[in-house]
Amino acid sequence: MFRRFVLAIVVLAAMVAQGFSAPKKPVPRGAKRIVNIVNFIRLLEPRDEAITKDVLYQTVVSQINLFAHYHLPATYLLQYDALIEPRYQTLLKSRIAAGDEVGGWWEITQPQVEAAGLTWRGRYPWDWHANVGFSTGYTPTERKVLVDVYMEKFKAIFGRYPSSIASWFIDEYSLAYMYDKYHIVASANCKDQTGTDGYTLWGGYWNQAYYPSRLNAYMPAQTVEGQVGVPVFRMLGSDPIYQYESGVGSGMQSVVTLEPVYKDAGKNANWVRWFMQSLADEPCLAFAYTQAGQENSFTWKDMHEGLEMQAPIFDSLRRAGKITVETLAASGKWFKQKYALTPATAVTAIKDYRNEGHKAVWYNSRFFRASLFWQHDSLRIRDIHLFDERLKSPYLETAGTSTQCIYQTLPFVDGYNWGKPDEPAGLRLVQLLPNGKQAEITCKNLAIKEINEKELLITWALPTGEKFAIHFFDNCFEVVCQPKDPAFNWALQLNVAAGTTLPFTAINANGIDAVLDWFAYTVKCTQGKFEKAAAGQPYVFSILPTGQKLVVKCDGR
Repeated sequence: MFRRFVLAIVVLAAMVAQGFSAPKKPVPRGAKRIVNIVNFIRLLEPRDEAITKDVLYQTVVSQINLFAHYHLPATYLLQYDALIEPRYQTLLKSRIAAGDEVGGWWEITQPQVEAAGLTWRGRYPWDWHANVGFSTGYTPTERKVLVDVYMEKFKAIFGRYPSSIASWFIDEYSLAYMYDKYHIVASANCKDQTGTDGYTLWGGYWNQAYYPSRLNAYMPAQTVEGQVGVPVFRMLGSDPIYQYESGVGSGMQSVVTLEPVYKDAGKNANWVRWFMQSLADEPCLAFAYTQAGQENSFTWKDMHEGLEMQAPIFDSLRRAGKITVETLAASGKWFKQKYALTPATAVTAIKDYRNEGHKAVWYNSRFFRASLFWQHDSLRIRDIHLFDERLKSPYLETAGTSTQCIYQTLPFVDGYNWGKPDEPAGLRLVQLLPNGKQAEITCKNLAIKEINEKELLITWALPTGEKFAIHFFDNCFEVVCQPKDPAFNWALQLNVAAGTTLPFTAINANGIDAVLDWFAYTVKCTQGKFEKAAAGQPYVFSILPTGQKLVVKCDGR
């Protein structure tokens, strides 16, 4: 009784200090804003002998107590070694009745491999290297057996198959098998990252969720026939402004996410309030999403401060009607009922919590993603990656043998890989002056408008009277100018860091051809034209408008 009283006092003090109070009635909302609290569970942590099985178990107990106090539904995902541990079984069976979800975490462990009749190749009973700790390191036949073993054990313990199975990455064969045979309703994978823990997932659907290709679990599909019918949600809650180019030029990113152990992000109350305000209030098109929670390997000692700060924020926003906190399976069922194909979404951050004058907009569809970035009034389209369900994953038919794993999509603009700290890469708007020189076109007092669930419009006016608009559609984008002077000339130009190797094989007036890993793709201009830069120019190509408008088709075909 005394401990509950103390916890209540601490919670009340935290809510007062953070200025959150719930109104009597929820505020009506348009697009759904979803928070999944996902805590995945490992039995052991061989990387640190101080993190014992008891420490890991007590971390989960503390997570359960915290979120239960706020009546926040949570999802607990069990790695196979934790699944077969009796005390986790007892603990989590009680949570199912309370409205939480118990599902699967798809990192492969020694007990699971041996139960499948296979030989364990890891250094420890759980080994995080991609060729042993993830399904990409096994043949399709082995993956099928590993799925069957997990599913049958889960059903024997909980009386049903899991509705959700997630991992940093799951190969396309396993994911399709889980969906086709066991009818999982939701999955999740890691945010975009380069090099972290040896795993590179780059160029994918930024945040939110997508239906993956049957040939490539990281690649959004364009057709019902070509997709696995289970939505894959992007994990960890990436900072839409600063995560993308963190560590640019180094080949290794830092982490700027909602994870509660990072002092400059998920452990920082100012950052969390800013992040959640962006998620709750800014344009998002179809829906907005983030994943909260933490793996038990980080331990309660390191995560409790961040989680105890975040929980009342989630609770307050939920009671205000601004967000929906639900299980991963609930989100998967909602997505499946609402969308036959991957929808268009946006992630917008127009306020900068660092007060450095930065803004960012991400646009996603089943055909491509794009990122716009502002530094004060300077605009740069820093990322455009195309999606094509026909691109086969390197792990589709064979096991990966490397300790690293690489999933990627089709780059047209890649500010991280093509840039350096002092040479930022991207498409810039420039005015073409009569003397042959160029001047950057600034972007001040921009307005962002959701035209419908698929279209996002960004507009601004120059001090000289010209008006600009960037209009995103699900398979293309337009840039339009309304000039004050009919002689006003402008273009988009691609800049990259010196020495960058690009995928382009040909630059023609109506299209740019490119190749990634022997897969050919094309970016086309249906209004306007591409023009390759002359030797000695500081840019790669220009996109020149026709009639003050250019249209870039981004469906890769």
